[in-house]
Amino acid sequence: MPYSCVPLDFHRLPAEESRTRVRAFRDLIRRRRSLRDFAPDPVPLDVVDLAIEAAASAPSGANRQPWRFVVVQDPQTKRLIREAAEAEEREFYRRRATPEWLADLAPIGTDWHKPFLEIAPLLIVLFAVDWEPEQRPDGTQTRHKGYYVQESVGIAAGILLAALHTAGLATLTHTPSPMAFLGRILGRPRNERPFLLIPVGYPAPEAKVPDIEKKTLDEVREVR
Repeated sequence: MPYSCVPLDFHRLPAEESRTRVRAFRDLIRRRRSLRDFAPDPVPLDVVDLAIEAAASAPSGANRQPWRFVVVQDPQTKRLIREAAEAEEREFYRRRATPEWLADLAPIGTDWHKPFLEIAPLLIVLFAVDWEPEQRPDGTQTRHKGYYVQESVGIAAGILLAALHTAGLATLTHTPSPMAFLGRILGRPRNERPFLLIPVGYPAPEAKVPDIEKKTLDEVREVR
């Protein structure tokens, strides 16, 4: 099949400007921390929409764009999500997690209680779309599958977190397992699979985060 092309909109930067820009981004994103102590203050929905638009520009396999972003503000829905998430997390901490896993989590201080799911002013639930319904020329229905869905949605999630942080909003990546309850509560179709639950908001006045360190450049990068 022939395909159409358009000129690339790309601006090559002088090396020094490249350094300045990426250094500023590095310093900004290094200040991002996973937050569990949220203030209930509302956040501007249009700012969140701009961040989602940025995330939805992510590359994806065959440009299938296999993601859906569900923004949850309704208090009752947030309560249902918290109750279901805590039920799964309770099982995780009491029965599913290995001793090694629990030991690794100990310095972070997490447990099955997830009050932030109600306190944060909104939640973004990111769904991965494994396939989409499609009608054949003869009128029958088929499934048009996605390609590299996990990788594509993961890239979109990273862009979303960076965009929200750039906008001055705090976030948390929450992955209760299993997460099928999110599809049920939010009434999502069966071709959508819960990928990530992201509380969004502002830090509580006395918010604290674990005292952790990131690996150095030499620990994560190799040049050959």
